[in-house]
Amino acid sequence: MTNNRFFSRTAWLASSVLILIFGSSSHAIAETEGPNGEKAVPYTNISLTAKQQAEAREKNLKAAILMHSTSDWSNALIAGAKDTFSKLNIEIVAVTDAEFNANKQKTDVETALVRKPDIIISLVVDPVSGAAAFRPAIEQGTKLVLISNLPSGFEHGKDYAGIVTDDLFQMGRIAADLIAEAVDGSGNVGFIHHEADYYVTNQRDQATLSNLKRFYPDINVVAKRGIANAHDGEVIASAMITQNPNLKAIYAPWDSIAEGVVAATRAAGRKDIKVITMDLGAANALDMAKNRNVSGIVTDLPYELGETLARMGTLAKLGEYTPPFVTVGASAVTRDNLISAWENALKRPAPKSVYRALSK
Repeated sequence: MTNNRFFSRTAWLASSVLILIFGSSSHAIAETEGPNGEKAVPYTNISLTAKQQAEAREKNLKAAILMHSTSDWSNALIAGAKDTFSKLNIEIVAVTDAEFNANKQKTDVETALVRKPDIIISLVVDPVSGAAAFRPAIEQGTKLVLISNLPSGFEHGKDYAGIVTDDLFQMGRIAADLIAEAVDGSGNVGFIHHEADYYVTNQRDQATLSNLKRFYPDINVVAKRGIANAHDGEVIASAMITQNPNLKAIYAPWDSIAEGVVAATRAAGRKDIKVITMDLGAANALDMAKNRNVSGIVTDLPYELGETLARMGTLAKLGEYTPPFVTVGASAVTRDNLISAWENALKRPAPKSVYRALSK
């Protein structure tokens, strides 16, 4: 997944804050809190009773899914939402892609509102303009459920039913563990971080670094570079490798950047440099299956995220309480569990090329 689902933290585009509390134990306690300090509720806690499901089916509700971009991740989320709505007899009246453009998202909202949806699921591209763009939906009585991003000035229960996002600290901790596994617990590594005010990537990167420092003191981050354009991954990684020939691994903040890092390792003839990244993608999965450079990937659960969003919207429309902040977990992907992890996260078969590579 590219940075298209990420957003600026400067105006609380972020929907969560990482809190590190160091107690008397040797381990850090990590919590992901909501924008107003809300305690995260596990997505598994969000469900409808049989009575609520029956009530929803009788209402013939309508829903719109207004996405910020298109990707494997977005497609899996949409599938989860669609499947849940279908079981509840809720008609999908619109599925849109804003192409990470706030103006287009405003148009998408206006177009969707013509169909009078009872529920809208969306990741708001810009918190300021998005607050104005979605205001007519709220005034129309539509229940808004947010993916990760909180529009400026919105109040829980009044303007939106809740936020659903990833457990960002967990993702960073898993990434640190995968880096440590790739280098056998010690050695020099390169670290590419997202050099922009995008909260999700910033916090995942920072959580990875903090966990490396705390739990793996024998791993040295000897090269650290920021990246703003995902297409620059190969150039940045090539410079890292040239300047630090003793690198054992490189971390990339998401999958398309990792593809560039892999290209750099191949160009340098460095099959020994391992690549660790966030988010499943076909190219990196194939590289992992071929036992080349990609050794570890952190994935979340976009399908379950979609299911949760749909349930939250339905509950809100039924007049039930919905928590302000809900998180979905993450897991580690290695060559050993690649197929099961892919299918568990994206709820579809892995590419045939991956199957073939694993069978060799």
